[in-house]
Amino acid sequence: MKRNPFRYSRQHLFTPIGSSGQDKLLYSRVAIVGMGAIGSSLANHLVRAGVGFIRLIDRDFVDYSNLPGHILYDEKDAEQRLPKALAAKLKLATINSTVQIEAQIADLSWKNAEELLADLDLILDGSDNFEVRYLINDVSVKHHIPWIFGEAVGSKGMTANILPGQTPCLRCLFPIAPKPGTTETSATAGVISPIIQAVASYQAAEALKILVNDYHSLSTALKKIDLWENYYSEIIVEKARNTKCPACVSQKYEHLEPKNGKERYISLCGNDTVQIIPKEETEYDLAKLSKKLAPLGKVERTPYLLRFYVDTYDLTIFADGRILVHGTAEPVIAKNIYTSYLGE
Repeated sequence: MKRNPFRYSRQHLFTPIGSSGQDKLLYSRVAIVGMGAIGSSLANHLVRAGVGFIRLIDRDFVDYSNLPGHILYDEKDAEQRLPKALAAKLKLATINSTVQIEAQIADLSWKNAEELLADLDLILDGSDNFEVRYLINDVSVKHHIPWIFGEAVGSKGMTANILPGQTPCLRCLFPIAPKPGTTETSATAGVISPIIQAVASYQAAEALKILVNDYHSLSTALKKIDLWENYYSEIIVEKARNTKCPACVSQKYEHLEPKNGKERYISLCGNDTVQIIPKEETEYDLAKLSKKLAPLGKVERTPYLLRFYVDTYDLTIFADGRILVHGTAEPVIAKNIYTSYLGE
């Protein structure tokens, strides 16, 4: 499609971007990890701004509970159980067809993190857990790619720029990830849409600064916001670099190291769901698996996943081997269900 010369006229008029900055945006490559509330808002901002290439990475599908805060999705997406990355791509393509949008329906792990993130100019955090953020951080430090952390729960939010070699990395700021169940999540404390938009807007503005090389205007603080309590603060973190940081000082990228020998069971965001990643490389033929499971319970299949309902639980099975067990937050129960119906 031929570019409309007036499309970005307002950004051309904005002096810090101008025509030269807009050209930089058009040739920029960005990834958004997590296409939930924050990620979908980030994608909306960057696609409208004309960032040339955007890779959307998400492991989940659209659910009705997502609709209040996930700006890109609608009831049809939830009804069809579309993967979030794909649903976002389809919607964003109608907003700006000149942007190259790549949808990756994937769980970011040590196996694929470098493949998905190392060829970019910037990484944006739309995830909901520190395991994924530490993966992003390791790729960022190892390959010298800036990234922007963001989090929103309830009416509170945080965001910070991570610039390898210039700022403390995430491991400096948060040496130890909070244990599951010890902190609030959107599934346990809820979240309001305005804080999502506030955090995503801060991240998107900082992203534009990085992509047009306006590093002098970048924030050097960890921002904290509470829209309900009318609270805003900045913690200057320039000197917070940990001299013993395993990532940015010792260059030990432990989150990128192979993790073999057993399945991984991850409770997702307090919403009675456990994700299972098999210990061996697994690919399911969803058509064959559907026939196998049909006598045992209700089965629904889309081109992207299979949903299997049994007893008080249901399983979402992806072709890449990942499984979501809905109806429990207990890994032991999830494992029993998994082995009962899908084998070891």
